[in-house]
Amino acid sequence: MATSAESKYRGLLFDFFGVLTFSMVEVISYFEDREGLARGTFLRAWADPRGQELFRRLELGEISQTDWNAEFAALIGVVPDNLMARYLHDAFPAHQVLKVARQARAAGIRTAVLSNSLGREPYDPYAGFDLHRTFDAVVLSEEHGVRKPDAAIFRLVLDKLDVPADRCLFVDDSEPTLAAAHRLGITPLLALDEVVVARRLRELLALPDL
Repeated sequence: MATSAESKYRGLLFDFFGVLTFSMVEVISYFEDREGLARGTFLRAWADPRGQELFRRLELGEISQTDWNAEFAALIGVVPDNLMARYLHDAFPAHQVLKVARQARAAGIRTAVLSNSLGREPYDPYAGFDLHRTFDAVVLSEEHGVRKPDAAIFRLVLDKLDVPADRCLFVDDSEPTLAAAHRLGITPLLALDEVVVARRLRELLALPDL
């Protein structure tokens, strides 16, 4: 049973990729297998300063998804044609977590998606999730020119929800991003497994099992 401290939360923030979707570790592994790439190829390119800069600029809306497709494809040695769609092919909905999000909102808890976005053209990774009808607020980095872990994007989503930081939970699969949220007083929850996350959220939010 939840304690009084556990039931204090009135706001619930979700990262998108790897939280409301399948694990990105799995998504990347499946992508590498389909493309005939050695395991670890994608993450090495992502960690490369050139890869980091490409993601940073894409997430801020400074380059198009088509630009990213061309330049990141060159880093990993594949053809660029609609690379983002090929990369995210297996980023299917994490239905257990989405169910809790809907349950929390129905219980009066304000909910939001906070995502470092990867562009919406020519491939829209958010299509089919109906985010604007499922959540009270949706904040995508490219639309605001600021990205996680910048404190400004957390303040933006807190303002949209009108809930103070110390009454919010934030679910993400990135420890540095969770640390940034924690510095603002938001309670962090690391997402590694959707079933575990769904169970833990119900405990923290005093929601019944469905």
